[in-house]
This record gives sequence, structure tokens and C-alpha cells, in this order.
Amino acid sequence: MGSRRKGRELALQALYQAEITGDASDMVLRRLWQSFEATPAAQELALTLVRGVLERKEEIDQLIAKAAEHWRLERLSRIDVNVIRIAVFEMTAKPALPVEIAIDEAIEVARRFGTVESANFVNGVLDQVAAGLGLKRKANAE
Repeated sequence: MGSRRKGRELALQALYQAEITGDASDMVLRRLWQSFEATPAAQELALTLVRGVLERKEEIDQLIAKAAEHWRLERLSRIDVNVIRIAVFEMTAKPALPVEIAIDEAIEVARRFGTVESANFVNGVLDQVAAGLGLKRKANAE
């Protein structure tokens, strides 16, 4: 597994823990990551993703809520929501990760940590977010 995928997985675990405990301090996050084998590069990416998601959480959650019609965020799996948050952050960050890569990575992380339905749900929501933001290439949007 590459360090970028590992960084996304660490970020997911940290965001999940932060929701449960209410503590997303750098010290708590780094202590969590000591439980997992990860390169410094993976840990730094994770920290960047966690900080970015938390800083823009309200904006990101609005995009998700709009794309996940008929689903309230509070009712969604915490794993699925945080996987989607990370991908939305990566798609809209400066510099942005290409949409196709962000979605593919999110699907793989959802497969590993979510339920049987997670990958399809994450894919569908992220496709809607990307389309709503005009991020999909025209060839892929049709």
C-alpha cells in the first residue's frame, strides 16, 4: 500500500475518533497513529487531510447533504461520511486532486473500512458532488 493511501486511511481513523471523543488535537492524532505502521509521509498527509476537513467541515457537509438527497448526514455511517469528506476536501483543495483519483481512492478506503454498500454509496455521492461543482470532465459526466 502506498503512503498516500495509508495517509487517507489514517485520516479516516482520526476523523472517526475525533467525532467520537470530540478531540482532534495534533497530540491525540499522533498518539493514535503510533498504533499503526505508517511512514512520516503518510502521517503528514493524514494530518493535512484532517486539518483541512475540520477547517472546512461546514462547507463540505453542505455539499454532501445536497448530493445525498433523501439522507440526513446524522443518519449516515460515520465511516462513509468521513470517507466522503476526505475526498471532497481533496477534490476542492488547492491544488486539487483530480476527481477520478479522489473518487477511486475514496471507494477503495470505503471498501476496506465500510459496509458492503459503502463503496457504491460513496461513489454515488461523490459523483453528485463533483457534478454539482462542475468538476467532472464532460466525457465522464454523460
